Amino acid sequence: MKGTRSTVFWLLALILVLMLPVQGHAGAPGFDKKEIRIAQWGPQTGPAAPWGSVARGSDLIFQMVNEEGGIHGRKVKYFIRDDQYNPAQTKAVVKELVERRGIFAFVGGVGAACGMAVKDYLAENKVVWVGPSTAINEYVFPVNPYLFGIYPLYEDEASVLAKYVVEELKVKKIGFFYQNDSYGKSGLDGCKKRLATYDIDLAEEISVEPGEKDLSSQMLRLKNSGAEVVFLWVNPTSATIALKTCATIGFKPQWVSSNTLSDFPLMNTITGGLWEGVITGGFGIPPDSDHPLIVKYREAAKKYAPEERCGTFYLAGVLFAEPLIDALQRVGPDLSTEAFLNALNTTKDYQGIGPKITWTPEVHQGTDSIQIQQCGPGGSYILLQDWVQNELATWKPK
Repeated sequence: MKGTRSTVFWLLALILVLMLPVQGHAGAPGFDKKEIRIAQWGPQTGPAAPWGSVARGSDLIFQMVNEEGGIHGRKVKYFIRDDQYNPAQTKAVVKELVERRGIFAFVGGVGAACGMAVKDYLAENKVVWVGPSTAINEYVFPVNPYLFGIYPLYEDEASVLAKYVVEELKVKKIGFFYQNDSYGKSGLDGCKKRLATYDIDLAEEISVEPGEKDLSSQMLRLKNSGAEVVFLWVNPTSATIALKTCATIGFKPQWVSSNTLSDFPLMNTITGGLWEGVITGGFGIPPDSDHPLIVKYREAAKKYAPEERCGTFYLAGVLFAEPLIDALQRVGPDLSTEAFLNALNTTKDYQGIGPKITWTPEVHQGTDSIQIQQCGPGGSYILLQDWVQNELATWKPK
């Protein structure tokens, strides 16, 4: 019995220790004189693991900042947590980071459902979140004082792409194949609103559930509609099945897609070369560009992360962190959450490798602009149009 009581005592003691906050972090403002603690969740394992490179891309720019001396003498201490693209797991890792690590701000964060699971918790705990890695209206309307969106809304993107299709490609017979969720429906709405300005109706609109594998009936309907252009507002797997199915039935429209499918080397590989010629939106300068910042980041990746492919999603992690770093630098040495929020709310036309970002206290959606890109040979990038705004957007500050 004595041995049993001793074992129970030590087990209880261990549990109590684990329940205690990390010394000097919980309840802290997320920084001290030497460091600023920033974090991100992302699927490092599981079916959505390829998107985990977003979180690792943010690590690249933080390492670069630290090598240059940090931000007003403070180094960035960066935490990545694997949530496996599971909202329940997102809640668990975010709670651990906030309550045991004392996080000053979050950056990025893949997954609409994952973000929705924690956005209110972060706001309640006055933790700033910059650059969610998705583009849903619920993040930014109505304004959340602690959340700042960078990713262009899917509705704006689809509107800009539809304008390009009608005015530049001179096409009026258009089909739309979309995922049956807020992502797909937002794209559909943006496209239809734009086409309405030309008095054009879609030739066909068809939804798909994310897990569907047999798309033969949907693709046959699109072919029979006579659509010359088909929008794809789906996940990479559905897009791949769609293109391979159409190849077997002799249907070869001009495919147009969201920036969510703009990793051309990846898409060209998984479609067996069928992605060549596809037009997409682009939320960042192409990875193979000779733009000075892209060159700088590619060179840094060779040094800090030689195992990484410096592609669209990896660089997205950099893109989401750039305006966060800019705001911290503008705050100066007297850092506080309030000072950081003020700097973010006065961001005007900031531009790194993404679109120009402007935030005001009334509007926390930073942009409505995209590039228009086309997949070239071998998954290369062809720039069709530089940054284009959606002039139909009604949410922008007047």
